[in-house]
Amino acid sequence: MPAPHWDPAQYLRHAGHRARPFTDLLARVPDLPGDPPRIADLGCGPGNVTALLADRWPTARITGYDNSAPMLQQAQAYAGPTPGGGHLDFAHADAADWAPTHTCDLIVSNAALQWVEGHLDALPAWLDGLAPGGTLAFQVPHNIDAPLHALMRELAHTLRWKDRLGRVLRRADSVHAPGVYLDRLARLGCATDIWETTYHHVLHGDDPVLDWVKGTGLRPVLTALADDPAARDTFLAEYRDLLREAYPSTEYGTVLPFRRLFAVARKQG
Repeated sequence: MPAPHWDPAQYLRHAGHRARPFTDLLARVPDLPGDPPRIADLGCGPGNVTALLADRWPTARITGYDNSAPMLQQAQAYAGPTPGGGHLDFAHADAADWAPTHTCDLIVSNAALQWVEGHLDALPAWLDGLAPGGTLAFQVPHNIDAPLHALMRELAHTLRWKDRLGRVLRRADSVHAPGVYLDRLARLGCATDIWETTYHHVLHGDDPVLDWVKGTGLRPVLTALADDPAARDTFLAEYRDLLREAYPSTEYGTVLPFRRLFAVARKQG
């Protein structure tokens, strides 16, 4: 699957909804062993949620990593000293082959690992980079079977689109079942907490579910069709009509149910 091109402005159009799972994840992270703690954020995107780490751990030395130049450029607005005496910076890295270069007290990832093929195999190296008593914490969308993804895949595999789009979307196994993560992390010696939450986001505006997915799951399609605006607009119109039926508008907005999977794994001290 080719790397999608990211649009920070589009992603941030639903920043409040997207940030909530991160705050819910951080609420379950235990105290960190380091003073000050060192934190790595994998797939930091535009940096808005990375900055929230400094609210929880004011003295922390935090580095956000991402492989998107536009996202990192946006994130630089948050770089520098933090109010509590810590420091926040950003660096280019791909989570597919990233490994800690120094001991971390927390490695965290927010809605990024679903884009990393084989991320289960990366877990041992990440845990090796944690201090005793440190934590690996991540959340990923666990809704590949939801209409917004299923309809996108079905449309991409129709006769009209399959040659151009049939291989660009995330596979159905891009996120594993909760028990798979629990078993893997527990066998690696971690005290592990796994759970799922379904958020029912009430979105507003014209075709808000399409607007939402333009910032995330639809990026591979938009990237593949970037050189053909007419084809891109045709695909979007067809997909929009499918979404309107699957997610009908009401007088109070459009409801988008969104299931996410969370993992907090504490390395034994």
